[in-house]
Amino acid sequence: MSGYEQWKQTNISAFSDFLFRQELLPNLFGKETPFILYWAGKELARKYPLATIDDVITFFEQAGWGNLSLLEEKKDQCELQLDGPLVAMRFDYGGECTFQLEAGFLAQQFEQQKGYVTEAFEQQKRRVKTVLFTVKWDRKDES
Repeated sequence: MSGYEQWKQTNISAFSDFLFRQELLPNLFGKETPFILYWAGKELARKYPLATIDDVITFFEQAGWGNLSLLEEKKDQCELQLDGPLVAMRFDYGGECTFQLEAGFLAQQFEQQKGYVTEAFEQQKRRVKTVLFTVKWDRKDES
């Protein structure tokens, strides 16, 4: 059983994730936190490559990152939405929060799946407590 398979069986502590993301990392890295989290998300995706968007959706749920759904896919980009109780709690906490870990993870997963250099951008919708991700790949630039 792989490391990922073993961890899928456990429950995630939302408080632990909160302490790590909202308290510890910003104190350590300051304004560089979003950039480091994006890079970390890409590294996680390399370690846990997933074959399909459905696998990515399942991974988000099992990682405690929230409910991910594919809204639209075009030839060189897609739109995804992240919501759920933990996402809402992060918005409710106040202050700054970033979803760059998730954005980096999505960018790398799509890059691996599509075979093109890919980037992901987050757009926070605080009023409705959701995050929209735009994932774009460059069909002229193979990875």
